[in-house]
Amino acid sequence: MKTFLFIFTLFCALLSSSSEAACRGKIINPVTDVCWSCIFPIKLGGITLASGKNPDPDTGANTFCACTSGANIKVGMNMSFWEPLRTAEIVRQPYCFPSLGGLDLDVGIRAPAHGRTPSKTAASGRTSFYQVHWYFTPWLFVLEVLLDTDCLEQSAWDLAYMTELDPLWDDSVTTFFLNPDVSLFANLPAQAACAADCVASTTSLPVSELYWCGGCSGNIFPLTGWVASHVHLPQASSLLVSRFLMKLHRQGLQWA
Repeated sequence: MKTFLFIFTLFCALLSSSSEAACRGKIINPVTDVCWSCIFPIKLGGITLASGKNPDPDTGANTFCACTSGANIKVGMNMSFWEPLRTAEIVRQPYCFPSLGGLDLDVGIRAPAHGRTPSKTAASGRTSFYQVHWYFTPWLFVLEVLLDTDCLEQSAWDLAYMTELDPLWDDSVTTFFLNPDVSLFANLPAQAACAADCVASTTSLPVSELYWCGGCSGNIFPLTGWVASHVHLPQASSLLVSRFLMKLHRQGLQWA
């Protein structure tokens, strides 16, 4: 069985630029706060059982499959759907966790809390900086929605990563060691090519070959919390989630 992974991002950002602002939030309710319609379309053996609005990439999988474990042989049909596995939380205030009910988990290590730079000329001229929190949220397994399958991720709910403890998240120079290929795309032709990625991601799926582009949200590089062209909160949050995913892969943490 092959399962498509889908990252459900929870854009929780504090609009106040003061680092002393109260941390507010709400504990995630997996029944009401998860986009359950986003798991569609569901296919079994290449046949669509339930359609949906999400894009349906063609994996070229066969209708039937078989796997072995020692002397045991399992035969079945390939099934595909979008599985809610991760939650990304974007915050302005370090150590503020809205998804944990507004809990302040300051561990005593100083973390950057840069404010947003205003611009009188254009919104795209503003810069901003945010922290990212990464949760393991395999809701289908936690809620035991599907039991007769070995393909669901069976990890426990967990807070897996927080950029407050990552010195690279605020340092574009040191982060160059994670993304040395940024030097290849710091030119007008490479940036102009991102227009095609913007169109593709709006209509269906982005262009995999244009991996330095973040759709219509901006540039993936550098892999830091700085947004060079802050238009609005959803745009900045989407861009940082894409960057953070790339960062996890570059650090070898997302390979599995």
